[in-house]
Amino acid sequence: MFRGLSLIDAMNRLRLLSQIAFFILFLVLFLKTTYTGEAFINEQVRFFLEADPFLALVVLLETRGIPAGLTRLFVLSGIVLVMTAFLGRFFCGWVCPFGTLNHLAGYGPKLSKMKINRGVYSAYQKAKYGLLFVLLLLSLFALNFAGIFDPISLLIRSLTVAVFPWFHLVTEEVSTLFLNLDWPLITPVSEFFYQSLRHSFLPLSVQHFNQNLFIASLFVLILVLNRIRPRFWCRFICPYGALLGLCSSTSRVQRKVSQACNECNICHATCQGAPARIGAKDWNPQECLLCFNCTRVCPEKAVSFSWKKGKNQPLSKMLPDRRTFLLAAGASLISVPLFKGGPGRVLSNPHLIRPPGALPEPDFLARCIRCGECLKVCPTNGLQPTLLEAGLEGIWSPTFNMRLGYCEYSCTLCGQVCPTGAIQPLIETEKMQTKIGLAFIDVSRCLPYAFSVPCIVCEEHCPTPEKAIIFEEKEVRDLKGETLTLKFPRVVPDRCVGCGICENKCPVTDRRAIYVTSVNESRHEHNRLLLEDQGSAYPR
Repeated sequence: MFRGLSLIDAMNRLRLLSQIAFFILFLVLFLKTTYTGEAFINEQVRFFLEADPFLALVVLLETRGIPAGLTRLFVLSGIVLVMTAFLGRFFCGWVCPFGTLNHLAGYGPKLSKMKINRGVYSAYQKAKYGLLFVLLLLSLFALNFAGIFDPISLLIRSLTVAVFPWFHLVTEEVSTLFLNLDWPLITPVSEFFYQSLRHSFLPLSVQHFNQNLFIASLFVLILVLNRIRPRFWCRFICPYGALLGLCSSTSRVQRKVSQACNECNICHATCQGAPARIGAKDWNPQECLLCFNCTRVCPEKAVSFSWKKGKNQPLSKMLPDRRTFLLAAGASLISVPLFKGGPGRVLSNPHLIRPPGALPEPDFLARCIRCGECLKVCPTNGLQPTLLEAGLEGIWSPTFNMRLGYCEYSCTLCGQVCPTGAIQPLIETEKMQTKIGLAFIDVSRCLPYAFSVPCIVCEEHCPTPEKAIIFEEKEVRDLKGETLTLKFPRVVPDRCVGCGICENKCPVTDRRAIYVTSVNESRHEHNRLLLEDQGSAYPR
């Protein structure tokens, strides 16, 4: 493949192969993060999130140390930082799957001279360093907005909530169409491919998420911006890229422009990172993505890269000025009371039910990066991204919607895929004893109570060994005046784990006659229905 090629052409092809290989690896790991009936998911599916030094730094600042069980996160991300210090922003140009997707979205016909300025350095590229500073400063106050802007989290969340369910739905519809047509050749082939996908990575049923249109719109907008400037996100917004840019200030890779340069500026037309200005022979290593396009297109062969010795360009040339930093610091400090105690925060929401193993709410919000991995593996599709249910501080964090799904009694998948420990991994016996809430019965809507109609659905589906829903038999008169014996359900608080299957299966369709709130959850010792000295009114 590389025979007869120059070193520069070989490096360009190698970079292309690296982008393709890592993007395929990302997709494979993403598709493997799916519930297909297995009780365990390989921990390697977290690889790209655990190799993210930006997320590792945020966790380190929020917890003031390395939390137990997150050694891999700091080891893998540390390797990326060390390599960046020597090679520059190789991750952005050679590895990052979101960078590759942005690269592809910005690809088009050969650029004319009128569009050369699309690859020229802009002072607005400093904005991402300001955003990085704000996010890190907020993390010191346990305000975690890093996952909203982290490219790996953003990509996984967008694919999970918006793209993958759409792909699954289209696949099922097309397969059903060909199955109904019953064409001699096409129908068997279509069914074969569908069953292959079904047994490899498609969930057992099509998933639906509440924020799919909103998240899909943001995802599409980011990709469309690449038509304005190639790699728009990478250049102007990405805080991960900004962190790698700071580390690349010590890079040993040097770009040289010889006297043969006639300042035709063709190199700017294909540049991905925009590290240099028009007519300038110097460049900013913090912005270079090592795509080597400039060396490939230079008609005079005046541009080259080499291993350098000596001093690096001052980092201060790339960072925002002092005034910008002061404004960013001021905005961050104003945001802290706004989100922590002001109208931007929801102090108590009884219907905010977190996954089993979730840390106490302040710690959970500080650790959760909104990557959506837990949403994707939930076998019942009950985990949904929040919008404002947890306030702005908790946007897109996971919560249960028992109308859509419930917490499978023996499932531990969400804790297995969480990369930051916001959801602690639980073994099956621990999970079965972990309470995420408590069920309540609305007697004004419950069929036996309100309408004297027999119904035992909630008790039938209750999964606990000793039923958390028991019956009290009474003789009553129905609406016709006839006497009959009915079973009236009651909840035993000490047995109920709040799994929500009773709410999900309740036959009262509009607003359930039985519902779950977060009271009695294991993670919060003060969120209790009854005080300890009051005891329980029901049998244990």
